[in-house]
Amino acid sequence: MKRLLCLCILLMGFVPIITAQNKNQVIAFASDTQEPMWVEKLWLKANHNLLATKMIFKDVDSLRPKAFFILGDVVSLGKSKKAWRNIDNYISQLVKDSIPVYATLGNHEVMFNSKKGIRNFIKRFPAYDPSGYTEIVDSVAVILLNSNFAAMSVTEIARQNEWYEAKLNALDTEAAVKMIIVGCHHSPYTNSTIVNPSEAVRQSFVQPFIKSKKAVLFLSGHSHNFENFKIQGKNFLVIGGGGGLHQPLRAKNVQMPDISGDYKPDFHYLEVSRQGETLNVLSRRLKTDFTGFNDGYSLKISQ
Repeated sequence: MKRLLCLCILLMGFVPIITAQNKNQVIAFASDTQEPMWVEKLWLKANHNLLATKMIFKDVDSLRPKAFFILGDVVSLGKSKKAWRNIDNYISQLVKDSIPVYATLGNHEVMFNSKKGIRNFIKRFPAYDPSGYTEIVDSVAVILLNSNFAAMSVTEIARQNEWYEAKLNALDTEAAVKMIIVGCHHSPYTNSTIVNPSEAVRQSFVQPFIKSKKAVLFLSGHSHNFENFKIQGKNFLVIGGGGGLHQPLRAKNVQMPDISGDYKPDFHYLEVSRQGETLNVLSRRLKTDFTGFNDGYSLKISQ
Protein backbone atom coordinates (compact mmCIF):
# COMPACT_ATOMS: atom_id res chain seq x y z
CA MET A 1 0.00 0.00 0.00
CA LYS A 2 2.84 2.39 0.92
CA ARG A 3 4.68 1.55 -2.31
CA LEU A 4 1.52 2.20 -4.34
CA LEU A 5 1.01 5.55 -2.62
CA CYS A 6 4.61 6.60 -3.27
CA LEU A 7 4.28 5.56 -6.92
CA CYS A 8 1.10 7.61 -7.30
CA ILE A 9 2.79 10.65 -5.78
CA LEU A 10 5.73 10.34 -8.17
CA LEU A 11 3.50 9.86 -11.22
CA MET A 12 1.31 12.84 -10.34
CA GLY A 13 4.33 15.06 -9.78
CA PHE A 14 3.60 15.92 -6.15
CA VAL A 15 6.58 16.94 -4.01
CA PRO A 16 6.01 17.42 -0.27
CA ILE A 17 6.94 20.98 0.64
CA ILE A 18 6.83 20.77 4.42
CA THR A 19 7.87 17.64 6.24
CA ALA A 20 7.63 16.93 9.94
CA GLN A 21 11.41 16.98 10.12
CA ASN A 22 11.60 20.43 8.50
CA LYS A 23 8.85 21.80 10.70
CA ASN A 24 10.66 20.73 13.85
CA GLN A 25 13.75 22.77 12.95
CA VAL A 26 11.97 25.88 14.25
CA ILE A 27 13.47 27.75 17.22
CA ALA A 28 11.09 29.82 19.38
CA PHE A 29 11.92 33.00 21.30
CA ALA A 30 9.94 35.11 23.77
CA SER A 31 10.66 37.74 26.39
CA ASP A 32 8.98 39.38 29.37
CA THR A 33 6.54 36.62 30.27
CA GLN A 34 6.23 38.02 33.79
CA GLU A 35 2.95 38.64 35.57
CA PRO A 36 2.38 42.43 35.90
CA MET A 37 3.16 43.87 39.33
CA TRP A 38 0.50 46.00 40.99
CA VAL A 39 2.69 49.11 40.91
CA GLU A 40 3.06 48.80 37.12
CA LYS A 41 -0.70 48.90 36.74
CA LEU A 42 -0.76 52.42 38.20
CA TRP A 43 0.40 53.86 34.88
CA LEU A 44 0.04 51.04 32.33
CA LYS A 45 -3.15 49.31 31.23
CA ALA A 46 -3.66 45.60 31.94
CA ASN A 47 -5.07 43.41 29.18
CA HIS A 48 -5.64 39.81 30.30
CA ASN A 49 -1.87 39.49 30.66
CA LEU A 50 -1.85 36.18 32.54
CA LEU A 51 -4.04 34.61 29.86
CA ALA A 52 -1.76 35.98 27.15
CA THR A 53 1.32 34.35 28.69
CA LYS A 54 -0.51 31.05 29.12
CA MET A 55 -1.60 31.12 25.47
CA ILE A 56 1.92 31.91 24.26
CA PHE A 57 3.36 28.89 26.06
CA LYS A 58 0.54 26.73 24.74
CA ASP A 59 1.10 27.89 21.16
CA VAL A 60 4.85 27.34 21.46
CA ASP A 61 4.13 23.83 22.76
CA SER A 62 1.91 23.08 19.76
CA LEU A 63 4.70 24.25 17.45
CA ARG A 64 7.08 21.60 18.86
CA PRO A 65 10.22 23.69 18.30
CA LYS A 66 13.70 22.27 18.70
CA ALA A 67 14.26 24.74 21.55
CA PHE A 68 12.55 27.63 23.31
CA PHE A 69 14.54 30.64 24.53
CA ILE A 70 13.22 33.27 27.00
CA LEU A 71 15.12 36.58 27.10
CA GLY A 72 14.60 37.52 30.72
CA ASP A 73 11.83 38.74 33.02
CA VAL A 74 10.47 35.22 32.99
CA VAL A 75 8.58 36.07 36.21
CA SER A 76 7.64 39.24 38.06
CA LEU A 77 9.87 38.62 41.07
CA GLY A 78 12.63 36.04 40.88
CA LYS A 79 13.00 35.63 44.64
CA SER A 80 9.33 34.71 45.13
CA LYS A 81 8.29 31.05 44.91
CA LYS A 82 4.73 32.15 44.25
CA ALA A 83 5.79 34.15 41.20
CA TRP A 84 7.21 30.98 39.60
CA ARG A 85 4.07 28.87 40.09
CA ASN A 86 2.41 29.33 36.69
CA ILE A 87 5.66 29.44 34.74
CA ASP A 88 6.81 26.20 36.39
CA ASN A 89 3.68 24.49 35.06
CA TYR A 90 4.20 25.85 31.55
CA ILE A 91 7.87 24.87 31.45
CA SER A 92 7.09 21.40 32.82
CA GLN A 93 4.66 20.81 29.97
CA LEU A 94 7.23 21.89 27.37
CA VAL A 95 9.88 19.64 28.88
CA LYS A 96 7.37 16.78 29.01
CA ASP A 97 6.88 17.30 25.28
CA SER A 98 10.66 17.11 24.71
CA ILE A 99 11.11 20.86 24.15
CA PRO A 100 14.22 22.18 25.93
CA VAL A 101 13.78 25.61 27.51
CA TYR A 102 16.64 28.06 28.02
CA ALA A 103 16.63 31.57 29.47
CA THR A 104 18.77 34.48 30.53
CA LEU A 105 18.25 36.85 33.45
CA GLY A 106 16.05 39.91 33.30
CA ASN A 107 15.85 42.72 35.83
CA HIS A 108 12.82 41.14 37.53
CA GLU A 109 14.82 38.00 38.31
CA VAL A 110 17.36 39.99 40.34
CA MET A 111 14.94 42.52 41.84
CA PHE A 112 15.15 43.13 45.63
CA ASN A 113 17.21 39.98 46.32
CA SER A 114 19.50 39.05 43.44
CA LYS A 115 21.12 36.03 45.13
CA LYS A 116 17.81 34.37 45.93
CA GLY A 117 16.38 35.31 42.56
CA ILE A 118 19.35 33.82 40.73
CA ARG A 119 19.14 30.64 42.83
CA ASN A 120 15.48 30.20 41.89
CA PHE A 121 16.34 30.95 38.27
CA ILE A 122 19.13 28.36 38.05
CA LYS A 123 16.82 25.69 39.52
CA ARG A 124 14.63 26.13 36.44
CA PHE A 125 17.42 26.73 33.95
CA PRO A 126 20.45 24.70 35.07
CA ALA A 127 22.29 25.33 31.78
CA TYR A 128 22.52 29.02 32.62
CA ASP A 129 26.03 30.42 33.02
CA PRO A 130 26.56 33.94 34.44
CA SER A 131 29.42 34.45 31.98
CA GLY A 132 27.11 33.68 29.04
CA TYR A 133 26.32 30.41 27.31
CA THR A 134 25.61 28.99 23.87
CA GLU A 135 23.18 26.44 22.44
CA ILE A 136 23.38 25.26 18.82
CA VAL A 137 20.18 24.25 17.01
CA ASP A 138 20.18 23.25 13.33
CA SER A 139 23.57 24.93 12.75
CA VAL A 140 22.32 28.15 14.37
CA ALA A 141 24.25 29.17 17.49
CA VAL A 142 22.25 31.10 20.08
CA ILE A 143 24.34 33.11 22.55
CA LEU A 144 22.56 34.24 25.72
CA LEU A 145 24.09 37.06 27.76
CA ASN A 146 23.40 38.73 31.10
CA SER A 147 22.64 42.43 30.66
CA ASN A 148 21.93 43.19 34.35
CA PHE A 149 25.10 45.23 34.63
CA ALA A 150 23.91 47.12 37.71
CA ALA A 151 23.80 43.82 39.62
CA MET A 152 27.21 42.66 38.37
CA SER A 153 30.71 43.42 39.60
CA VAL A 154 33.36 44.96 37.35
CA THR A 155 35.10 41.56 37.28
CA GLU A 156 31.91 39.76 36.26
CA ILE A 157 31.27 42.23 33.45
CA ALA A 158 34.84 41.93 32.16
CA ARG A 159 34.69 38.12 32.33
CA GLN A 160 31.49 37.99 30.33
CA ASN A 161 32.76 40.46 27.71
CA GLU A 162 35.94 38.43 27.29
CA TRP A 163 34.01 35.17 26.99
CA TYR A 164 31.54 36.74 24.52
CA GLU A 165 34.17 38.04 22.11
CA ALA A 166 36.12 34.77 22.27
CA LYS A 167 32.95 32.75 21.64
CA LEU A 168 31.99 34.86 18.62
CA ASN A 169 35.49 34.43 17.19
CA ALA A 170 35.37 30.68 17.74
CA LEU A 171 31.90 30.31 16.19
CA ASP A 172 32.94 32.39 13.18
CA THR A 173 35.50 29.69 12.36
CA GLU A 174 33.31 26.71 13.31
CA ALA A 175 32.27 24.95 10.08
CA ALA A 176 29.22 23.35 11.72
CA VAL A 177 27.75 26.77 12.59
CA LYS A 178 26.05 28.68 9.78
CA MET A 179 24.63 31.66 11.67
CA ILE A 180 24.66 33.25 15.12
CA ILE A 181 21.82 34.83 17.12
CA VAL A 182 22.73 36.94 20.16
CA GLY A 183 20.17 37.53 22.90
CA CYS A 184 19.98 39.47 26.17
CA HIS A 185 17.26 41.14 28.19
CA HIS A 186 17.89 44.90 27.94
CA SER A 187 17.42 46.41 24.50
CA PRO A 188 20.28 48.40 23.00
CA TYR A 189 17.72 50.25 20.86
CA THR A 190 14.09 51.04 21.68
CA ASN A 191 11.59 53.87 21.41
CA SER A 192 9.77 52.87 24.62
CA THR A 193 8.69 55.78 26.82
CA ILE A 194 8.97 53.56 29.92
CA VAL A 195 12.47 52.06 29.62
CA ASN A 196 15.55 53.57 28.02
CA PRO A 197 17.80 51.92 25.45
CA SER A 198 20.78 50.36 27.19
CA GLU A 199 24.05 52.18 26.61
CA ALA A 200 25.87 49.40 28.49
CA VAL A 201 24.52 46.76 26.09
CA ARG A 202 25.63 48.85 23.13
CA GLN A 203 29.11 49.20 24.59
CA SER A 204 29.57 45.57 25.60
CA PHE A 205 27.52 43.52 23.14
CA VAL A 206 26.69 45.43 19.95
CA GLN A 207 30.12 46.08 18.42
CA PRO A 208 31.35 42.46 18.74
CA PHE A 209 28.02 41.40 17.19
CA ILE A 210 28.48 43.83 14.30
CA LYS A 211 32.04 42.61 13.70
CA SER A 212 31.12 38.92 13.70
CA LYS A 213 30.88 37.36 10.23
CA LYS A 214 28.10 34.94 11.16
CA ALA A 215 26.10 36.97 13.70
CA VAL A 216 22.94 38.04 11.87
CA LEU A 217 20.26 38.72 14.49
CA PHE A 218 20.29 40.46 17.89
CA LEU A 219 17.25 39.82 20.12
CA SER A 220 16.21 41.59 23.32
CA GLY A 221 13.21 42.47 25.46
CA HIS A 222 12.69 44.78 28.47
CA SER A 223 10.73 47.13 26.21
CA HIS A 224 7.28 45.50 26.02
CA ASN A 225 6.93 45.98 22.29
CA PHE A 226 7.87 44.64 18.90
CA GLU A 227 10.51 46.79 17.21
CA ASN A 228 13.02 46.26 14.41
CA PHE A 229 16.12 48.39 14.00
CA LYS A 230 18.69 48.06 11.22
CA ILE A 231 22.14 49.05 12.46
CA GLN A 232 25.14 48.82 10.14
CA GLY A 233 23.28 46.33 7.99
CA LYS A 234 22.23 44.01 10.82
CA ASN A 235 18.82 43.43 12.43
CA PHE A 236 18.01 44.19 16.06
CA LEU A 237 14.59 42.94 17.17
CA VAL A 238 12.80 43.86 20.39
CA ILE A 239 10.37 41.04 21.26
CA GLY A 240 9.08 42.00 24.72
CA GLY A 241 5.51 40.82 24.13
CA GLY A 242 5.44 37.73 26.32
CA GLY A 243 2.79 38.95 28.74
CA GLY A 244 4.01 42.10 30.46
CA LEU A 245 2.07 45.34 30.31
CA HIS A 246 2.30 46.89 26.86
CA GLN A 247 4.39 50.07 26.79
CA PRO A 248 3.80 53.25 24.74
CA LEU A 249 6.39 54.28 22.16
CA ARG A 250 7.85 57.61 21.15
CA ALA A 251 6.37 58.61 17.81
CA LYS A 252 8.60 59.19 14.78
CA ASN A 253 11.89 59.03 16.62
CA VAL A 254 14.32 59.89 13.83
CA GLN A 255 17.33 58.88 15.95
CA MET A 256 16.04 55.29 16.15
CA PRO A 257 13.89 54.55 13.09
CA ASP A 258 11.80 51.43 13.67
CA ILE A 259 11.40 49.64 10.34
CA SER A 260 8.61 47.36 11.60
CA GLY A 261 6.12 50.20 10.98
CA ASP A 262 2.75 49.88 12.66
CA TYR A 263 3.17 46.22 13.61
CA LYS A 264 2.72 46.69 17.36
CA PRO A 265 0.87 43.70 18.86
CA ASP A 266 0.42 43.63 22.62
CA PHE A 267 1.51 39.99 22.78
CA HIS A 268 3.74 37.96 20.50
CA TYR A 269 6.62 35.52 20.25
CA LEU A 270 9.16 34.67 17.57
CA GLU A 271 9.69 31.67 15.29
CA VAL A 272 13.08 31.32 13.64
CA SER A 273 14.21 28.68 11.15
CA ARG A 274 17.16 28.26 8.84
CA GLN A 275 16.80 27.48 5.14
CA GLY A 276 20.26 27.07 3.68
CA GLU A 277 22.06 30.39 4.11
CA THR A 278 18.85 32.26 5.00
CA LEU A 279 17.30 32.79 8.41
CA ASN A 280 13.49 32.98 8.30
CA VAL A 281 12.08 35.12 11.13
CA LEU A 282 8.36 35.25 11.90
CA SER A 283 6.51 37.03 14.70
CA ARG A 284 3.42 35.15 15.87
CA ARG A 285 0.91 37.59 17.35
CA LEU A 286 -1.97 36.91 19.69
CA LYS A 287 -5.25 38.09 18.19
CA THR A 288 -6.87 41.03 19.96
CA ASP A 289 -9.93 38.92 20.78
CA PHE A 290 -7.70 36.21 22.33
CA THR A 291 -9.09 33.50 20.03
CA GLY A 292 -5.66 32.37 18.91
CA PHE A 293 -2.55 33.39 17.00
CA ASN A 294 -1.79 34.40 13.46
CA ASP A 295 1.36 35.13 11.50
CA GLY A 296 2.54 38.72 11.72
CA TYR A 297 5.74 40.51 10.83
CA SER A 298 8.34 38.46 8.97
CA LEU A 299 11.76 38.90 7.44
CA LYS A 300 14.45 36.86 5.76
CA ILE A 301 18.04 37.42 6.78
CA SER A 302 20.96 36.27 4.69
CA GLN A 303 24.62 36.48 5.57
